[in-house]
Formats: sequence, structure tokens, C-alpha cells
Amino acid sequence: MSFEKRAAMPLDYGLVTYPGSVLRFRGPVADLAPGHVLCLGGAETFGRFVSAPWPTQLAARLGVRVTNMGVPAAGLDVIASDPAVAAAAETARAIVLQVPGAQNLSNRFYSVHPRRNDRFVKASSMLHTIYRDVDFTEFHFTRHLLSHLKATSPERFGILRHELQMAWRARMAAYLEAAKVPVHLLWLARRAPETEEPATGFGPDPLFVTREMIDDVAKGAASLTVVADPARRGDGPARGMFFARREEAAARALPGVEAHEAACAALIPHLAGERE
Repeated sequence: MSFEKRAAMPLDYGLVTYPGSVLRFRGPVADLAPGHVLCLGGAETFGRFVSAPWPTQLAARLGVRVTNMGVPAAGLDVIASDPAVAAAAETARAIVLQVPGAQNLSNRFYSVHPRRNDRFVKASSMLHTIYRDVDFTEFHFTRHLLSHLKATSPERFGILRHELQMAWRARMAAYLEAAKVPVHLLWLARRAPETEEPATGFGPDPLFVTREMIDDVAKGAASLTVVADPARRGDGPARGMFFARREEAAARALPGVEAHEAACAALIPHLAGERE
């Protein structure tokens, strides 16, 4: 089958829900009895456009029960506060947390939607003061907002970036400290943690998270796994990804099948002791 034909065949994710949450997770429904490995993160963990994302591969290769609670556009707000995710964490023997970006969390400058963390809700008085020349009613998504603010004033944007990074550090540290089971961090992205932010725009997610930030919070984690899937030939979607034609841009921004396989292989040594 050619790649072009594959690209015209979007996946059926078999979406499911769990008690206490309105979020829809990738199916099938997981067995949340004590002893499962809980996988948290964004679209990369959910496995958008990929038939067998890394949580599915972990279950097959390790012979453990794995719960995939990845949510596209998830930030720390939904990861730390969703009732179904919290209930699953209570019965997990270990957690794998895909490192989220710093842009999709509420902070002193703006608030995000509690479930769709990529949705901008409201600017604080502090942000209005810094950017008096911006009409915030024009924005609905955090990346659009931040792109405009950076383009308007890179100097003023430095204040906002610093706040987001400080908030990310504090929230990540608090999450790891409160966890009752080992938390294994996974960096799975289209860029390496060392990659510098471009002068214009931002580049791939997770936004504003640096290698120094990762190494700092990893001190409170059970392990850190880094898998970077850099730009492909022509910067197009990878082979083996399934998407509708209108979704090509979104597929291009996500790690491909090889990256999911690499993430699974790299996590296995850290999770080998979690077999039931």
C-alpha cells in the first residue's frame, strides 16, 4: 500500500470515558485494578495518527496492564486535576509522564481551559498591563496568543516566558513530590531538549522547556527517557501515520512510528521491574 493511500485513511481510536471525567481517552477501556502502569501525556501519548502508540507497545512487550490516558493538548492542569486520571493514579504501580509544554497551564498572566489546556480563557491584569496594545478577545488558543505577543514585543515576551517556565518548574516538582508511585518522565518530541527557540515563532512542542529545566525536575522522578524525532526528509509526515488530508499539518508536527518504537524500547529497562 502506498503512503498516499495510507494518508487518506484516518484511524478509529475507539474513544472511551471513565467515571468522574468528561474527557475521552483512547480505547479500549483499561482495567484499573491495582497494578497497572499509567501513561499520561499529550497527543504523542494518545497516539494520534499512529495505530500502535508507545503505551500499546509497552503492554505487549512487557506483559503488563497499561492504561493510556494521553489527551491531545494536555498540559499540567488536566494531568494533575482530572478526576479519572487521579483515580487511575491511585491504583497504578507506576506512572509514565510525557513531558508537557509550559504554554498550556494557568499562570499569573493568563488562564487556560481546565480540560482543553490549549484553549486560552482569560488574560490577567498583569498581562493587560504589560501588553496594553493587545486586544485579548481576539485569541482562543495559547499558541496563537503567544505567537502574537512574541511578535509584538520580544523584549516584553521575555517576562512572560520566564513566568511560564517558573510555573512549569513549580507544578512539575509538586506533581512528582505528591505522587505515591514512581514517576518515569518521557521526552517524546520533534526536537531535542537542547534545541534553542527560534527567533521567530516557537518550533515544535513542548514549548519553553529547556534541557536544564528537564534535568532539574528529573531529580524528583524515577527516570528520564529522551526520544527526539527531528525533521524528516521534506519535513513531511512519517510513513505509517494515518490521517485525513486536512490533518496533514497536524501529523507533520508529531513524532512518527519509529519514535514510538524508540520510546517503548528506551522505557523498557526502567519499567522491567513493574511486571505483574
